[in-house]
Amino acid sequence: MSADVYDLPITAPGRNAMSTDLMQRLLAALREAGGRPLLLRGSEGAFSAGLNLKEVAGLERDGMRRFLLLLDELTEALWEYPGPTVACVDGHAIAGGCVLALCCDWRVARDDAALRIGLNEVALGLEFPPRILALARERVPRRHLEFVLLEAGLHAPRAALALGLVDEVALDAQAAARAALERLSEPPRAAYVATKLALRRGVLALDETRRRHFEEHIVPAWCAEDTKARIRARLR
Repeated sequence: MSADVYDLPITAPGRNAMSTDLMQRLLAALREAGGRPLLLRGSEGAFSAGLNLKEVAGLERDGMRRFLLLLDELTEALWEYPGPTVACVDGHAIAGGCVLALCCDWRVARDDAALRIGLNEVALGLEFPPRILALARERVPRRHLEFVLLEAGLHAPRAALALGLVDEVALDAQAAARAALERLSEPPRAAYVATKLALRRGVLALDETRRRHFEEHIVPAWCAEDTKARIRARLR
């Protein structure tokens, strides 16, 4: 891999579950990367199994608001990262993990029928925060969007490819991801970044109605006792 590439592994307990700590570390890494070509990959056999549900289950309203806003910040930072990005989905990419992959310019999954990729928030009784829903609308092909979100399934890599959740499936996902990143790094960087940001800026922006919906409905719904009961049952 070129010395110019910023290699960013996702590393955390619980199959790289996205806790406050992990999201803050990923944000700091994106700032440190400074626009270099970025390879986002999993570790220890997983990409990311999604949000850290143990942390989510213990949050009250103010803490939940901060947690979801941090998720928003990370999503936007990766979506608008000023350089080429490739996700090497070399393990399960579920819910929030799938969101991270969707933010990247190109997504390569390992050709392993046991691997699962998908957005299963509805199956957990969780409503999508507005920015995450906007990302899904932008990235998942319209003909598959309702199936992917409403049926909330978890898909093997080749099914995920057919649904538009990944762009490529390869036996050696690491090599294919690095080759894709080299390809995306070939055009003059300034033109690549300017065009990418022209396409992406504003896509995740929220109007006042959606901001109010987040504050008045989404955050309380994530804190509701029946929501937490479902999450606790999933953790058993």
